[in-house]
Amino acid sequence: MAAKANALHYARATFYYIGFYLVTILYSGLCLLVAPLLPFRARFRLITSINYFYIFWLRLCCGVKVEVQGREHLPESGAYVVIANHQSEWETLFFQTLVRPQCTVLKRELLKIPFFGWALGLLKPIALDRSKRRGALKQLLQQGKERLADKIPVLIFPQGTRVPVGELGRFNKGGAMLAVAGDVPVVPIVHNAGEFWPGKSFVKYPGTVTVKVGPRIDTNGRTVDEVHDQSIEWMLAEMKAFNHA
Repeated sequence: MAAKANALHYARATFYYIGFYLVTILYSGLCLLVAPLLPFRARFRLITSINYFYIFWLRLCCGVKVEVQGREHLPESGAYVVIANHQSEWETLFFQTLVRPQCTVLKRELLKIPFFGWALGLLKPIALDRSKRRGALKQLLQQGKERLADKIPVLIFPQGTRVPVGELGRFNKGGAMLAVAGDVPVVPIVHNAGEFWPGKSFVKYPGTVTVKVGPRIDTNGRTVDEVHDQSIEWMLAEMKAFNHA
């Protein structure tokens, strides 16, 4: 029975990726032609429209659903910093449908991926060279403040890389530093996507990804440590609740 189930999951994932790559190549080609002619917000809407397809296609092929709790905590307008845990590729796709528009802090290497990375580069990401830690922090603060000044929310994964389910990893203070420097709130988010789309795994498992959006954390008149500690305390409590569910 287990062998049959694994074979079915593999087959469904194969079907998912066939559709994923075909649509990505075609749609990215269109975006690369049209998007550079558009202002940022229209460009963001155009390029990330494909993400709705990704989430729909994943549900259809692999049975991966999503439930969002606390959506009301997301500001309806203005700039803010989102910090979230990182378990798989799923959240990089879904969050662009949840926070719109947004600027994502990511690894520079991702922009080299044909079609997908090229289109991603049109969304004003903050692409860091993680081998240069001091330079990366300076870049994050400089470019992040520019995005916030343009009222574009910034998404940061403070763990820095994908962390397996059941592990908490180490959270850097970059998100809190940027929010304090830009005088904008922090919105913490946690999810359990790694249970259904494990990091670097080809196979996806059916189930419902739960996304929890936490209360906004004000930064006015507060230190970086205060903002960081409050946001990470909430995230760790919610992540541990996932682990014990």
